[in-house]
Amino acid sequence: MSAGVNSSPIPRLLKRLCLTLAAASLVLMPGSAWTASRIKDLANVEGVRDNMLVGYGLVVGLNGTGDSLRNSPFTLQSLQGMLERMGVNTRGANMQTKNVAAVMVTANLGAFSAQGTRLDISVSALGDATSLRGGNLLVTPLMGADGQVYAVAQGAVAVGGFSAQGASASISQGVTTAGRISNGALVEREINFKLASLDKITLSLRNPDFTTANRVSNAINAFLGEQAASAHDPATVELSKPKNYKGDLVALLTDVEQLRVEPDQVARVVVDEASGIIVMGADVRVSTVAIAQGNLTIRITETPQVSQPEPFSTGGTTTVVPRTNIQVDEEKDRKLAVLNEGVSLQALVDGLNALGIGPRDLISILQTIKAAGALQADIEVM
Repeated sequence: MSAGVNSSPIPRLLKRLCLTLAAASLVLMPGSAWTASRIKDLANVEGVRDNMLVGYGLVVGLNGTGDSLRNSPFTLQSLQGMLERMGVNTRGANMQTKNVAAVMVTANLGAFSAQGTRLDISVSALGDATSLRGGNLLVTPLMGADGQVYAVAQGAVAVGGFSAQGASASISQGVTTAGRISNGALVEREINFKLASLDKITLSLRNPDFTTANRVSNAINAFLGEQAASAHDPATVELSKPKNYKGDLVALLTDVEQLRVEPDQVARVVVDEASGIIVMGADVRVSTVAIAQGNLTIRITETPQVSQPEPFSTGGTTTVVPRTNIQVDEEKDRKLAVLNEGVSLQALVDGLNALGIGPRDLISILQTIKAAGALQADIEVM
């Protein structure tokens, strides 16, 4: 046996023991450690955001699928104005082209986008064009809310849908009057925002809540070892740069946004009556209440029958005799179901499902429980 090989089973037993203890620690870990979220996912840094850009332009090169100039006067005016800038006078001419379409161009200018960077843009038809496939967007200035031009767009439009038709049939898939141009816009002006020069920043919670805001400030202060963060309201946490912090404000944000906090929220039931979707939060509770649900159903079936005279009779005629069958279902088998006070979401769902009701009736029951004052949650109807 070589001197470098250890055949003792003790190291292997220790390795198995460590793995067992690690697995047990994961099982015994409290649920809050798994439900905690990063501050990066709970809040935005005030001032660090996208800016919406919009512009009006022309798409040319369409194969007869553009705007009809008679029904789209803005396209005709834009086409004439563009040709005049090119030195071509078309005033008074009868233009019948259908290879041009007026479009709206939109883009998002990301935070800290430098001059010369590229942006993806969306192109949407404005007139009665039937397809933008194969078209090219001409130079289009993109403006912000302040009316200043921040980017210029141009390029070939990529359309995902298609449509075709013949004499008696047609087929279409997707939308052919909207498309995208990848890297189709060039940033010409930057937004002046010097994050590194700030002494304090504001974190804006995406879901405002007093408890969540307090937990965020406490987590930051515990990490920094001083009172550098404070919650001003349910949606705002102000963070000042500590004096003894070695890095800059960007490095501070990098450390802070990785901290984990368990968010809190108001008990809420969201109802979409159009689709029958119901979403209930984990903190929804109900007081002791008895629920009964039943519908009166009346079914009327018409089965008319034909009555014919006896064979070889001289005075009889063939007539239609109505036959009506009426059934009444009062659903007498439905009984009261009692929901005890403070039941959990799972017990609430199980109790309502025990009544054998559908989503539509469940919406009415939840609203009735709320009206009775037994539902400790907000109901939001979309």
